[in-house]
Amino acid sequence: MSSSPQILTAERILEATEDVLRRHGPAKATVVDVARALGVSHGSVYRHFRTKTALREAVTKRWLDRTTAVLAAIVAQDRDPETRLRDWLAALFEAKRRKAGDDPELFATYSVLAGESVETVMEHLTELTDHLTRVVQDGVDAGTFTVADPAVTARALFQATGRFHDPGYAGEWEKPGAEEEFTALVDLLVRGIKA
Repeated sequence: MSSSPQILTAERILEATEDVLRRHGPAKATVVDVARALGVSHGSVYRHFRTKTALREAVTKRWLDRTTAVLAAIVAQDRDPETRLRDWLAALFEAKRRKAGDDPELFATYSVLAGESVETVMEHLTELTDHLTRVVQDGVDAGTFTVADPAVTARALFQATGRFHDPGYAGEWEKPGAEEEFTALVDLLVRGIKA
């Protein structure tokens, strides 16, 4: 009994690319390796992603979007803004820690890819600060936060917590006391914007 071949989709290609990157690393992974893993010609991969760079950017975006989806759900919750702000910051920290700790090789690979995909990363950072802007604006509207400019405050919150989500600090995320330091910083920041 033969099984029918699976249709080649962008999602299948991205999954295979992630596996190839995990095995070979970003320096050695090629489109030919991805095609081989899928049992197709490299031309078939190029029909979905016109260049190796486009494929790597799509993989990077997919990886970043996993975090964004969790955070967007927190922003959309019908809960008080302070709780959403704290939960959002904690979820970002936890997502980054989990990515770095659960699969350090893949995290290192994505750190390289993120360095190559500056525009994709900038879009991701803009999306994250837009999330924070919405939560801060909701807090201003509810009388919970007192800030002159929610967007400026959102960027400041994001930058102030960078040690807990910027991949450059990944080595510090599992050190003793990191969780307590994170909580102390968030408490300080929230007190600073409360009405």
